[in-house]
Amino acid sequence: MHRPTARVLTVLEILQSRKISGRELARRLEVDGRTVRRYVATLQEMGIPVEGERGRYGAYSLKRGYKMPPLMFTDGEALGLALGLLAARGLGLADLAPAVEGALAKVERVMPETLRDKLRTLEQTVTLSVVPPVNPPDSGVVSGLAGAVGERRRVRLRYRSVRREETSRVVDPYAVLQREGRWHLFSHCHLRGGARLFRLDRMLGTEVLDETFERPPELDAPEAVLGAVANAHGPWEVEVLLQTSMERAREGVTPMLASLEETEGGVLMRCTTGNLDGMARVVAGLFYPLVVRNPPELRDALKRHATEVAALAERTEDKVPS
Repeated sequence: MHRPTARVLTVLEILQSRKISGRELARRLEVDGRTVRRYVATLQEMGIPVEGERGRYGAYSLKRGYKMPPLMFTDGEALGLALGLLAARGLGLADLAPAVEGALAKVERVMPETLRDKLRTLEQTVTLSVVPPVNPPDSGVVSGLAGAVGERRRVRLRYRSVRREETSRVVDPYAVLQREGRWHLFSHCHLRGGARLFRLDRMLGTEVLDETFERPPELDAPEAVLGAVANAHGPWEVEVLLQTSMERAREGVTPMLASLEETEGGVLMRCTTGNLDGMARVVAGLFYPLVVRNPPELRDALKRHATEVAALAERTEDKVPS
């Protein structure tokens, strides 16, 4: 099957399950908006009633009541789905485990024997790097907050801070994400008047409200959300010049950690943090020359980290306390 044809069928598969914006379709298919419109026009020419809504929140959908017969998975689709379910085992949402295993069993049951054997070989030989979450949340909390993100409904949180201070606050939820083994809600906090990252395991209660909010247009794209998350970690504004190429910088710095911008002399890394010692460990782990521009206190944190590492290098078994 030619790749454009496969993508047209992929659009049809997606539209059978949900309404979706042209921008999101373009991102998923790795094409531009004009190409997405061409795919939709092809489906309409085939007599499939694809409807489009104009405007900022416009989206494509199939006409209500229209159903297609079930389509068979290609070998690649079935294998991709099964691998995704295997990765889901590492999310740490224990109450979802039966559903994941049930779905995986159904997929395996309809696979051709040769494909089933390939999946089992992959399951035995491939290690998926999914960081098990610390203090995993209830899946009902995850799905409830994700629903509030999608419906753009405000949420009231009862939250315990790292200092064990409890507060009640209303937030505009922008994204639910997992970062370094912990689940977070990225949102605008009305109590603090700015973007904040809340850990789900510190939430003492959540209530989805009827009140809705307008999502900032600059946060429509997933990449923009990750960039905003990188600048919602604390009061310290960090600027570090990485004296390397953008390609190498991206290998060591994830979008959720910091934003990267090509500049004279290398790549400028920008983010915020509430833990300079932790940021010093991150910066020290980058394998290329760099210059700390801001804040000056990060230089002090790097010196402390270097002293600690040097002390570790001098330790021997006879010097280790019993």
